[in-house]
Amino acid sequence: MLNVKWGRFVCFILVSLVPLIAFPQIKHQAKKQKMEQPSTDHKLIIYQLLPRLFGNTKTVNKLNGSIEENGVGKFNDISDKALQEIKNMGFTHVWFTGVIEHATMTGYSAVGIKTDDPDIVKGRAGSPYAIKDYYDIDPDLAVDVKSRMGEYETLIKRTHANSLKVIMDCVPNHVARTYGSDVKPSGVRDFGQDDDTTKAFSPKNDFYYIPGQHFTVPQGYNPGGDEFKSSLKDGKFDEYPAKATGNDVFSSSPSINDWFETMKLNYGVDYQNNRTPHFDPIPPLWNKMYDILHFWAEKGVDGFRCDMVEMVPMEFWGWVIPRLKAEHAGLVFIGEAYNKQQYNNYIFNGKFDYLYDKAGLYDAIRHLTCNEPKATTWDINSVWHNDSNGIDEHMLRFMENHDEQRIASRNFAGNAWYAVPGMIVTATLSTGPVMVYFGQEVGEPGAGQEGFGGDDGRTSIFDYWGVPEHQKWLNYGKFDGGQLSAEQKGLRNFYSSLLNTVHNSEALKSGKFYELMIANEHQSGFNTRLYIFLRYTDKQRILVITNFNRSEQTIQVSLPHDLLYQLNLSGKVEFKDLLSETKFNTGDIASGVSITLPAMGGMLLEF
Repeated sequence: MLNVKWGRFVCFILVSLVPLIAFPQIKHQAKKQKMEQPSTDHKLIIYQLLPRLFGNTKTVNKLNGSIEENGVGKFNDISDKALQEIKNMGFTHVWFTGVIEHATMTGYSAVGIKTDDPDIVKGRAGSPYAIKDYYDIDPDLAVDVKSRMGEYETLIKRTHANSLKVIMDCVPNHVARTYGSDVKPSGVRDFGQDDDTTKAFSPKNDFYYIPGQHFTVPQGYNPGGDEFKSSLKDGKFDEYPAKATGNDVFSSSPSINDWFETMKLNYGVDYQNNRTPHFDPIPPLWNKMYDILHFWAEKGVDGFRCDMVEMVPMEFWGWVIPRLKAEHAGLVFIGEAYNKQQYNNYIFNGKFDYLYDKAGLYDAIRHLTCNEPKATTWDINSVWHNDSNGIDEHMLRFMENHDEQRIASRNFAGNAWYAVPGMIVTATLSTGPVMVYFGQEVGEPGAGQEGFGGDDGRTSIFDYWGVPEHQKWLNYGKFDGGQLSAEQKGLRNFYSSLLNTVHNSEALKSGKFYELMIANEHQSGFNTRLYIFLRYTDKQRILVITNFNRSEQTIQVSLPHDLLYQLNLSGKVEFKDLLSETKFNTGDIASGVSITLPAMGGMLLEF
């Protein structure tokens, strides 16, 4: 989100004082089968993209390059052709990341937008999570800056016309230090406009203050060398009185590793006095944030991905989400959350539709994908066992997003094809949503140092940049993949086949789950880098089997007698892989079926 995910995660854990408790490996505890069919279609298939990067065709990629040097994508680049290609891959939703106006080093004073001080901007482009005006659009993304809101509204309509739904960001915990809305609707009071700045905390204030002290710009960040620093950053930014920093730093002197470019918003929690809540009467900020979400929902947005929801009191979410849903039927709320002990709370009391499963399935899959010595597929069992209390369909699964390292990077797997077994499990383990980050489907490695982003295996969200492997599919606006290698086309076909199969298969979209690890742990060929389960309805049965081994594996897969009885199966059975059309046969299903899996591969076997 702002700096590096791990740094942010550690910081959140420290300030929350809630330790993560590692799940034990669960080998011999069978999951209670869910006999009811889900009443709601939870299988959102989300394509996340940054418009700033998505449509950029420039390939200069100069370190700390300006918008003129390195280029920038526009809303208009997300054309009907691009959206149809996304739709054809099986996606149902597009998350347009970073569309709200945020602090940047690029000046737009000629069109009446106040210039930001580079001292408190991360990267030349700036962080999309340092919001500068909640009621405005990032001017970088518009062809005609004065018509930027209209261009975004047109993109929303264009996305809907291509049978896709729109998700955008909600950043509730913090805003840019230069925040100030110059286009807010009539009657709206700006953040901090009515604050008593002599008080460190007041439930009536929108910010937290350090009275009597000036903000001190942190020292130590100099990614572009002395020339870049001296020309853009002079350390003279002044803020008085200083406000608390976004990652709960109640000091006038945050460090370079803090979210120093942001100010924390005050929902009525006195953090410096045992986190005492002051929710009666409702703090002014609650209604201001409701007004913002209402504003965007009225423009046809179908859902919000809400940033760092655990840093905002759960009571606020339980108040605002039902209110907005009562006005906009079908509105979806996705929460970025990491404390597994609070998942139930944010789903059932906070009323979120979905939560990130970073601290669950993502971590388990990553360890296996990276071939870590202690990683086993029993770790996946730990995930679904802990999610089997009614939240599994509410967990959003992914292997990449803007915060995480690219699978193809040297920091992760180093090979985009190693994602195959992990993506199959990610997409099919539950009836909940799955997400892919743009460029993932063509093996973008996130290589090189962009600027503030650094050479860390991520695609920078802070800098102007061209995303090289994605650009080969972009192919200068044609979106035909003409410059992709045969391997990249094959990888993209895998993602398309997987996601379309998930979207079109009743068993994968809404079926019941049956764990098959216990039934097969003593079978010939079994090892703890294989993962096996069944998804089924009355009309369709799909055996999901994946191989995280770096070598081909053959296993005699057994279906337990109680399952065969339940499915009314006996005698000869044919299995067909929905991803490759490969067929397997058994003369007697009671004896199992022999399956040969390629290294780092997997199958969806319909039978």
